[in-house]
Amino acid sequence: MTIKKFYAFIILLMSFYSITYAQAPMQKKIGFGILVGDPTGGTLKIWTNPVNAFVVDVGSSYFGSPRIGVDYLWHFNTFHSSIANLYAGPGGVIGVGEGSGFWYKNKFYRTGGNLGLGVRGVCGVDFVPERTPLEVFFELGLLVGFSPGGSSFDAAVGIRFYP
Repeated sequence: MTIKKFYAFIILLMSFYSITYAQAPMQKKIGFGILVGDPTGGTLKIWTNPVNAFVVDVGSSYFGSPRIGVDYLWHFNTFHSSIANLYAGPGGVIGVGEGSGFWYKNKFYRTGGNLGLGVRGVCGVDFVPERTPLEVFFELGLLVGFSPGGSSFDAAVGIRFYP
């Protein structure tokens, strides 16, 4: 799948589905947790309004260890459900040093403290069980590296807790 096809798919999703409101578990604004895959590490989600959120992930990945990623997400009530919803958005990634991923090894190879910079498009599905402070999610992203060059997919599953 090329980058243009990936973004066309995201735009198509956004145009056909209604926006959902009150996504955060129990109306909380900040949730933290873990994710496994690429990257593997910690995750923080900060809701800016009932539809949009910033997500910060820090962990180990094929793009670098450590890898820091920030995404801006839009949430859609695709399934007309208060439990499961789709989300999509753009993001940026910084990786330091040699990477080693969950799915494959050394896709973007660097040694020492060399810095990797890239952009990412992400889409996923989240599940928010009623009357719980939890969010379970699965996401797939297309990462395009500027330094070093290259592109690849990453995927992760995770859980966040909203205190």
